[in-house]
Formats: sequence, C-alpha cells, structure tokens
Amino acid sequence: MSVLLLGNIEPGTTDDEIRAFLVKYGLPAFDAAEHVPGDGSNPAVMLTFQMLDQATLDKLRARIHGMFWKRRRLSALVMAQRYI
Repeated sequence: MSVLLLGNIEPGTTDDEIRAFLVKYGLPAFDAAEHVPGDGSNPAVMLTFQMLDQATLDKLRARIHGMFWKRRRLSALVMAQRYI
C-alpha cells in the first residue's frame, strides 16, 4: 500500500475527475480518497493505492508533479510509511 498526496487541486474537484486525470497520465485508479481542505486556499487529497509499492508510485508521481490542471500547478508527494 502507498499513499499519494495530491496538492493544490481546484476546490470542488470530484473524486471521479481526479481518477480520470490520473488514469489519463498512466496512473492506476486509486482505492480510497480523503480530501484535506486545509485553510481552503490550497486543498489537497490523499489517495490510497492498495496494490502499489512506494517506489513504483514515486516513479508514476513524476508524470503529474508540477503539471497545470484546472488553472493550478499540482504538487504530488508520496507519503512515507511513518505518516500513513
């Protein structure tokens, strides 16, 4: 299991939109999503991938980190096991 923190997403972005975006760029569909609103200016979502290890997810993460999507520059970070 591994977790991807996808930050700076557009407020109101649905799980289905996120799933479609990730699959379009070669990532597998996530198993669970937890939205992390923060103060509202930089919302994020924690995506759980049950069948991926951290090293594989980190290689896939590079495809979307820094990409512009829905008028925002995304940040993607694979969470270390101790933070999950």
